[in-house]
Amino acid sequence: MAKNLVIVESPSKGKTIEKFLWPDYKVVASMWHIRDLPQKTLGIDIENGFMPVYEISEWKVKTVNELKKLAKKHDSVLIATDEDREGEAIGWHLCHALSLNPAETKRIVFHEITKTAITKAIEAPRTLDIALVDAQQARRLLDRLVWYKVSPILWQKIRKWLSAWRVQSVAVKLIVEREREIQAFIPKESWALKAELNHQGKTFKAEFHKLDGKVKKLLSQADTEKLLSVLWSDINKLSAKKNSKNTLELHSSLKLDFILKESIVKDSKRSPWAPFTTSTLQQEASRKYGFSVKQTMSVAQKLYEGMDLWNGEREGLITYMRTDSLFLSDLAKKQAASVIEEHFWKEYQKTRNYKTKSSWAQEAHEAIRPTNLARTPESLKWALDPQQYKLYTLIWKRTLASQMEDAIVEVTSYHLSPSIAESQSWLAKWEVIRFDGFMKLYIEWNDDEEEEVDDWLLPLMSEWDIAVSQNISWLQNFSRPPARYTEASLVKKLESEGIGRPSTYAPTISTIIDRGYVEKNDKKQLEPTEIAPIVNDFLEEHFKDMMQYSFTKNIEEEFDKVAEWKLEYQVMLEKFYTWSLQKNITSATENAEKIVQKVWRKCPSCKEWDLIYKFSKGGKFIGCSNYPECKHIEQPEEEKTALDALKAKYEGRPCPDWVEGTIVVKTGRFWPFLASSEYPRVKWIGKIKSEKDELLEEILQKRWLLVDEETGEEMVVKWSKRWPFLAAKRYPEVKIAKNIPKDVWEELNNRLTENTEA
Repeated sequence: MAKNLVIVESPSKGKTIEKFLWPDYKVVASMWHIRDLPQKTLGIDIENGFMPVYEISEWKVKTVNELKKLAKKHDSVLIATDEDREGEAIGWHLCHALSLNPAETKRIVFHEITKTAITKAIEAPRTLDIALVDAQQARRLLDRLVWYKVSPILWQKIRKWLSAWRVQSVAVKLIVEREREIQAFIPKESWALKAELNHQGKTFKAEFHKLDGKVKKLLSQADTEKLLSVLWSDINKLSAKKNSKNTLELHSSLKLDFILKESIVKDSKRSPWAPFTTSTLQQEASRKYGFSVKQTMSVAQKLYEGMDLWNGEREGLITYMRTDSLFLSDLAKKQAASVIEEHFWKEYQKTRNYKTKSSWAQEAHEAIRPTNLARTPESLKWALDPQQYKLYTLIWKRTLASQMEDAIVEVTSYHLSPSIAESQSWLAKWEVIRFDGFMKLYIEWNDDEEEEVDDWLLPLMSEWDIAVSQNISWLQNFSRPPARYTEASLVKKLESEGIGRPSTYAPTISTIIDRGYVEKNDKKQLEPTEIAPIVNDFLEEHFKDMMQYSFTKNIEEEFDKVAEWKLEYQVMLEKFYTWSLQKNITSATENAEKIVQKVWRKCPSCKEWDLIYKFSKGGKFIGCSNYPECKHIEQPEEEKTALDALKAKYEGRPCPDWVEGTIVVKTGRFWPFLASSEYPRVKWIGKIKSEKDELLEEILQKRWLLVDEETGEEMVVKWSKRWPFLAAKRYPEVKIAKNIPKDVWEELNNRLTENTEA
């Protein structure tokens, strides 16, 4: 038996590490946190220095008992959780749960799961960093205070089931403010003049730029008419039409000579982007592949934990994916140089060092990179599912590109003037890549909508050469409102404001969506739901400090000070609770009025009291303000429309074979459900499936996986606490159950992506 026990969080991670350390070490997983604050009480002794009261989670008791037995059987125990605050705290909780001394228990850290990294970590263990543990505790306890103390006020003053969170509520504020900017936006008119010119048979385009040597913006139709009147004696003869953007276009085929007054040719350099941090990876995966932030982190976690490779080894494919550092090790830079010279040419390689701008970045970590750059995406394609392959390719290319030469771009600018209006200057511009450098491999996308690109080249011209106009267009434009946040742009904004840290972006966005404050539209943009501005305005009025971006940023900086031994977390919590939170709670409880949304008509049942909007877990409904004396309820129009759509889709279909009647849609306390037309005599209830569930069943049916091959038993999709599985329809009486095959998940993800893009 192995003499040493190593404890990690994840079983996949443990499986990889054990291959490197066996037979001297046995590696087991804690399955992440084993202790936490209690679910039903605050769990913080405020009167005694904000001491936390931890308990072993009910579903982790069995895991803890097994770990205790293993710890007693082995000569030594090593903690090998992730090297961040969360990982340090998991290790600290393990020590307490297993009766190990945190000051003596060995702690090993690494940023990549490779044999070299793990061996070095084993050779140089340390003890737990209590400052990092305290920083994690400070965040956990402060967030618990906000959630536990403020959420009940929302229940009392607005409606039940609402919750307030320190970072998440500020993220909702960003989205609400952006939506209000869009609603208040007033488009500004502008005009553009574009000429299609021809020189010696080659066509190109120029746009009006300057008047009398100064840049001239055309802000109205009158501005444009004044300019055009110099070129045309009667501008009313221009043919007008509406274009695809519903703005005005006027065209003229009148021939005019344009003289080239100045030709400028400049070379400009474009440098590669730095290797990925957590936030930049999340942003780029969202832009290029439409991955959600949560999805990106899930796929990256699998790449980090490792894959079974062709040589029988199992190694992590990327370094740790929760980092804000841009640092690359010397080994990584040497690997990059070798791969670039092999796959391109030597002149494409340039060793670069990047400095992290954020003052809170953990420079002990590395940027996100492949553990071995010699492993090309193509060489691993057989071992990775489509999402893993896409993300690994993105990381591989970005890392290599960061160690490549600048691109050299030649920019040619022609300044032309009509022969009859030399005070006007029209600009034609074109770029030619003279040396592609890093752009040969990688170009970053941005958050803006793609602009139209004209497909033409500038002809070779000398000063005083003439180009003849073939067509001149007069285009009316209107400025556009700011775009709604996507997950990528929200992460970028949170990072720029100093709100949260790399490990918090994914859970922040998941929480505000899951809690119903935000939803994604068809363009994958984040829109606030109806309740979001109500809650936001209430928190802004009564918890103003907590909702300030600067306040949230300062709190993050105080967490960093705790992690650096510069501040005691109890002092930080005392200051926050006493001087800010407690005062606001008292004021809101005593002074805030209950928020009531009126429908502005009388109740049709009692005919005396006003109808108001109410909320349940299932959503919004209309009720009498004299409840409980009057129990009148009805559905809002939007709910009726949604219910009508469900009825059109489901009603009239036959119930399952063993159920009498046809399907009808009924509304329950929380959400609609399917029932038999013979309900309540026939007690069958069916769930209304999501698009994902329906697609999954369609794929399984197509592949004949909804019938067990050996027994002929009919199979259905059932759900455990964590994921779906296939089981006999009469399960658990008929004990047939199996996992859904990996290739089914791949097809499902591809189908969902196709539907979203469509």
